[in-house]
Formats: sequence, structure tokens, C-alpha cells
Amino acid sequence: MFLNPDAEKMTPFIVMEVLERASELEKQGIPIIHMEVGEPDFDVPQCVAEAAEKAQQSGKTHYTHSLGDLALREAICRFYKKEYGVTVTPGRVLVTSGSSPAILMILMAMCNAGDEVIMTNPGYPCYRNFALACRAVPVDVEVRAETGFQYEAESLQKAITPRTRTLFFNSPMNPSGTLADESVFRMLAQLQFPVISDEIYHGLVYNGRAHSILEFTDNAFVVNGFSKRFAMTGLRLGYVIAPQEYMRMLQILQQNLFICAPSTAQAAGIAALEESDADVVKMRAVYDERRRFMIHRLREIGFEIKVEPQGAFYVLADARKFTSDSYKFAFDVLENAHVGITSGVDFGTKGEGFVRFSYANSLENIAEGLNRLERYLQERMM
Repeated sequence: MFLNPDAEKMTPFIVMEVLERASELEKQGIPIIHMEVGEPDFDVPQCVAEAAEKAQQSGKTHYTHSLGDLALREAICRFYKKEYGVTVTPGRVLVTSGSSPAILMILMAMCNAGDEVIMTNPGYPCYRNFALACRAVPVDVEVRAETGFQYEAESLQKAITPRTRTLFFNSPMNPSGTLADESVFRMLAQLQFPVISDEIYHGLVYNGRAHSILEFTDNAFVVNGFSKRFAMTGLRLGYVIAPQEYMRMLQILQQNLFICAPSTAQAAGIAALEESDADVVKMRAVYDERRRFMIHRLREIGFEIKVEPQGAFYVLADARKFTSDSYKFAFDVLENAHVGITSGVDFGTKGEGFVRFSYANSLENIAEGLNRLERYLQERMM
């Protein structure tokens, strides 16, 4: 059997392995409290469901333009003008089947074998594997809790070489939920290569404001989508806003690899952007209540939270009081306390000692899950 050596370098997505083991336990009749997976527990807004149903019933179930339905691309442009005050033309927008294909196509367009892609450690683990899929070399830059888990100028400059092609940037950040301030955006805007700004958690911000990289430079790729803000994970709808010179290459990749995004999902996306503001406000208020409760309760239990999350729906907690092996700890908690959490090493070597909790679950379930966790930790110490 021959295996692609680049594919062999890819690491498992540990949060999915926790979820899969949790599902096995649930099949045995064991109730699990899920705080591992980053998926909204809300249904889609009613206007979104109605738009998808209307599209289905009216026969809008065929291929769209490979770049995406023009009406949706125009709606995305209006959204970025309203939200960030930036002007984007539909010709710079490519609608995709979720944000993951967007990331893959950007890297395919930019990278040759051996080119380097910078990313934070800790950070979203799939960035590394997308780079490997394109035969590029992932380059880690350590980020620290003391600076909000964001890039610092000195460490970033040391990582840049003549082979650097791009850099991943995520604010609000997964796994920490922290926001970058304007100085970080200005620093990235001065780089000699375009950055990839993952803005998927925009709209879920509780303290401060999420900036788009497009407020500071057009020499960037914006990756965004509908899964988090609008609770549309299963509809698989995302998009990239790219510099004009890359659009033809991205379109060719889309035509060959994915053809187009789902037509009914695109119709739902227009409704999400234009009709669901009130729904987003309600969901954000619920998330914020859970966020504040989880931070308080985790600290009571004994976890250290070095920097409070300002966005997304995660808390990255320092668990070194309880373990020196966060991978083993996460599975021990699942097996014994029946609570799903994510090991910090899922997000890179510098995530060791941390665990991530998702508050994309009901307040009642979060309270029960943290009570179970507290009892388990107390029993371990007896």
C-alpha cells in the first residue's frame, strides 16, 4: 500500500475523536454533556429555513454560477459595507460549500511544494493540515495568553523567510475567543504578502468590536461563512473575498473541484444576511450569558483563565493544576465524568496544559457538566 507522505503528516482532529467516543458512550445509554464541539445549538433563524424551503419548492435546485449566485455575492458586498464600511465588488467574492473549501483553494492558488504558511500555535488545527494538503510547510509562531494569543511583531518577523507565501489570522480566535486589537491588523497590513483572515466568528462578539482585515488592506483573503453567526452549519455555505488578481484562478479551482455551492443554501444565505439581525442579537445575548457563567464557574472549580474570551463560544482554560497531559485528561473526563471537552494539544504543542470548553450548549447543560467535572476532580484528589 502506498500512502502520500504529506497526508501521513496530517494530525487527527482530536475534538472529533472526543465527539466520536462520546457518541459510542451515548449508544450505551450514558448521558454525555457536550462542551467539546464548536457547533451552535440553535436552529437556523426562521427566515433562513423559509428561504431554503421556498428555493426548493420553486425549483431553484440547479447549478448556480461557479462564483456563486450574483444576488448572494451582492448581498455579501452590502453586508461588508454595512458592517465594516469597506467597499467590495461582487467580482471579488467566491461563494463556497463552507469555509473549508475556501481555505483549501486559496492555498492551492498560492503555494508550490515547499512554500511556507505561517500560523499561530495554539490555533485552529485544520490550518496546518490544509497547508500539508497543498504540499506547503506549516510554520508555527507561538502566541501567549499574556498578549491575547495574538501575533507579536518580534516572533512573527523571525518566522518570515523568502519562502513565506501567506499567514493565517483568526479574530475572534479559536480556541481562545480573544480579539486582536487594531495594532495587530496594522502590523499584518504592512506585510509583503497577503494574509488569510478567518472571520468566521464575526457577529459573536461580546466585548469590543471585531475588525475585518479589509479595513486596513485589500491585499488579503477574507474567509467567512454562515455556520457560526447564523447557526447554519449543516447548510455548508461560506465565501472568500479575494484580491482581484487571484479570482480567475480561484474560479477555475471551484469549477473543477466543487462546481458551485448548494443553490438552496445560497438562497438561505441571502435571507440570513438581510433578515436575521434580530435573531443574531438574541443568540449573541444567550451566548454571552453562558460565557459569563462558564468563566465564573471554571474559576470556582480551580481552572485559571489567563485571558477572558471576547468572542466566539469557547473558553481556553489552564488545567495544569490538574494535569500535565491534556490529551489524556480530556478522555479521562469523558470516560469518568461523562463530559466532553477538548484537549489543548489539539490546537498545537503550545496548547499543552490547556483545555477548551465550548458554551454552545444550554445553560442548564453547562451547569450540570461543570458540576460533574467538579465532582470528578474532587474524587481524584481524595
